[in-house]
Amino acid sequence: MLTTPQPSSAPARPELDFKWPAEGITRAPYRLFTDPEIYQLEQERIFRGRSWNFLCLDVDIPKAGDYRTTTIGETPVIVTRDHDGEVHAMVNRCAHKGALVCLKKQDNVANLTCVYHAWNYGLDGQLKGVAFRNGLRGQGGMPSDFDVAKHRLQPIRTEKFCGMIFGTFSEQVENVEAYLGADMAQFIKRNLDRPLRVLGTHSQTIHNNWKLYAENLRDSYHATLLHTFYTTFKVNRLDMDGGIILSDEKWHHVSFARRAKLQEAAEYSEAKVHSASYESALEGPGLLEAWEEFDDGITHSIQTVFPNMCIQFTLNSLAIRFFAPKGVDKTELFWIYLGYDRDSEEQSQMRIMQSNLTGAAGLVSLEDGCINEFVQRGTRNDPECASFMEMGGRVAESEKNSRATETAVRGFWQGYRGIMGF
Repeated sequence: MLTTPQPSSAPARPELDFKWPAEGITRAPYRLFTDPEIYQLEQERIFRGRSWNFLCLDVDIPKAGDYRTTTIGETPVIVTRDHDGEVHAMVNRCAHKGALVCLKKQDNVANLTCVYHAWNYGLDGQLKGVAFRNGLRGQGGMPSDFDVAKHRLQPIRTEKFCGMIFGTFSEQVENVEAYLGADMAQFIKRNLDRPLRVLGTHSQTIHNNWKLYAENLRDSYHATLLHTFYTTFKVNRLDMDGGIILSDEKWHHVSFARRAKLQEAAEYSEAKVHSASYESALEGPGLLEAWEEFDDGITHSIQTVFPNMCIQFTLNSLAIRFFAPKGVDKTELFWIYLGYDRDSEEQSQMRIMQSNLTGAAGLVSLEDGCINEFVQRGTRNDPECASFMEMGGRVAESEKNSRATETAVRGFWQGYRGIMGF
């Protein structure tokens, strides 16, 4: 069993004048969303520290010579498949002058060549050749003791799990399955442990700190309030049977619901929850048609992997979301919609239809594209104030019979404090 990171696990920088509120994980100082120094420390301690980061899917680079570019935090990364079928990841930065080596999102190449001075690398990142290494007509060139073996693209440790490729800068972090923990790993296997098919992708820029989106994914009770479509058409409501499971470290979680076990609660009317008190109909009811895919009855789940990944399952729509910080108040959010190789054409089309629920213009998650910006704008001028997170209690523990809680949000901050040393 892994140990929960404690606030003393990494000392804070002496020059960083920052103190967490005495109330602990029930408060998150607004300064965390606006301070450039804290943001830079996150790049070092989280993204380049003891964490595994989603890079891409194994099916994104199916052939020898395929590469895909991505990021770990703000660090540019290349993921390749070499001619032996091995997967490699490395920092997308030439060992000569530091220029980006791969400029496309994806491509198939025999080797990697920096456009600036034509330093040439193998698909494993090893330097193979340098233009004019021996100079011209006996003049210039590299010194006689120049050794190509000492100049390569910086390697990143990689591991595959359930069709996903993860990367880390840390040599100390556990393997991916241990990092996830037994409960989290098992739920990922439920959704992804079979040959996958990519049905579509898109991305969007949201104007808020990356941690606000990490909170949003773990905030199970906002969905029944903010997302009117969920409530109106009974896709996901708090009065469905469901709960929340936290990992041992608290920073990963699963929130789940069973649509068939809806028992409408009087609290919806008493709280005047919008869209709960009237009937609506869809002109295209096929949007919500679904088949029972698993024998556990779960029809909606959100699973997060710290720091910046989510696997969602809604009806039969399966997707991976991951988000990359692009500055203290900007985040790029990526969506990958998935099916299985075993799916029939009818099943694939149903998954694609249901993908209209989510994404940048989705009937459900359209609101998430702006709500976190509202928080960013509302908090930026008062960094010493803090958010209040006591729904469901003051600790971070699993809630197997309720989602009217902020326990997973508190779990994120418990893990965050531990890895940051706050």
